[in-house]
Amino acid sequence: MYGVTSRPLDRRGITSAMTFVTLGLVTGASGFGWLDVPLDSAVVERLTELALVFLLFSDSVRMDLKALRHSAAWPSRLLVIAIPGTMVLGFVMGLVVFPGMAVASAFLLATMLCSTDAALGQRVVDDPRVPPRVRQALDVESGFDDGIAVPFFLVALDLTMATLVGGVTSAVLTNIAAQIGWGLLAGLSTGAVGGLALRQADRRGWIKPEWRQAVTFAIAISAYAVAVTLGGSGFIAAFVGGMVFGAVSGQHGLRTTYLTEEVGNVLAAVTWMGFGALAISAVWHDITWKVVLYAVLSLTVVRMVPVAIAMLRTGAARQTVAFMGWFGPRGLASVVFLLLAMERGIPGSGDIAATVVATVGLSVFLHGLTAGPLVGAYHRWFTRQATRAAAAGCKTPLAEGKATVVPRTRRHPDPNEDSAVPAARGSRATTAADGIPLGESPHG
Repeated sequence: MYGVTSRPLDRRGITSAMTFVTLGLVTGASGFGWLDVPLDSAVVERLTELALVFLLFSDSVRMDLKALRHSAAWPSRLLVIAIPGTMVLGFVMGLVVFPGMAVASAFLLATMLCSTDAALGQRVVDDPRVPPRVRQALDVESGFDDGIAVPFFLVALDLTMATLVGGVTSAVLTNIAAQIGWGLLAGLSTGAVGGLALRQADRRGWIKPEWRQAVTFAIAISAYAVAVTLGGSGFIAAFVGGMVFGAVSGQHGLRTTYLTEEVGNVLAAVTWMGFGALAISAVWHDITWKVVLYAVLSLTVVRMVPVAIAMLRTGAARQTVAFMGWFGPRGLASVVFLLLAMERGIPGSGDIAATVVATVGLSVFLHGLTAGPLVGAYHRWFTRQATRAAAAGCKTPLAEGKATVVPRTRRHPDPNEDSAVPAARGSRATTAADGIPLGESPHG
């Protein structure tokens, strides 16, 4: 039902996440009661993780690493300044809004809600009306911030469970080294080996067209599995692995990523339905005015103030800073953190679970409904500023207008893909419209 009406719904600002969360509410315990699975089920947790992994991998395959090196200033500021700042301010707000909450629990809550969601933010990142530099900064931030948050989340979880060994500083540094280090190693090695294998197979004509999608899908799973086995972040591995795979294989489009993208989208839909049916139903009676207040602060002050600090002295206008600050949606990563925490049985989980669920739920609807209007308003402002600068003969472009390479948007073909990828010997022709070999299912 959603699929056959997806285009008109999207034009009206109704996203798939909004639709499936609502569907989950209707079919879950608070509705008809058709879906009744334990929220801390390992299956629920794994599905949510894999949804995020596939979306991160397929999105990062599109990235141009060479171009990113020349325009890394804004993404770096968001990652190095804004994300830690969001954690600190979230921690302070937790102690203020919930005066009876333990310090460790407030820290845990802040780490669970500091990451932005690549999938929920994709509608803004995909929109060509937004300046490329802004889109790239938000895109890169949403890919890497999970890896920054994971070490702090694990330390906060140990503090809450009173299982931390050693000092907090050493534990944080150790977890950062493990999560980021092993995650990077797994992503780099898996992406490089997989990309090289596909490139050589293409050059020698070894790969049958119908297996191309499956190979990419397997590489995405492998990056995640290797990282988790080594004790690193599977999310960092997926994002880095996708970038390296795209760079080494020379393939960035739907010809290789269609299956991975669509599986990620389907799992995300299932996750949002489960979120509405299980998570919201489970914490409904724990949502108080304090929970709602913290959720609103988390999406506004807690996110926007650190972004404003991070963007100081960059030349970005306040409209741009406000736009980037608002579009930091909370989504799948926060849900994964919540499931991990509930699996451990953290003490006093009522307020924490209710706050995470309320924040993510508000984000799904508020960011979804405001994306279209705010992108339109921001585009009109930017166009006026650029026109005035050109009329005044200003040779220095606006900070937001700096030339930046933005990769192919999700589900859209790369128009240069066929010319950029060596033709496989004996392979069938590909359509100019979608980059998928003629006569095959796009799923391979």
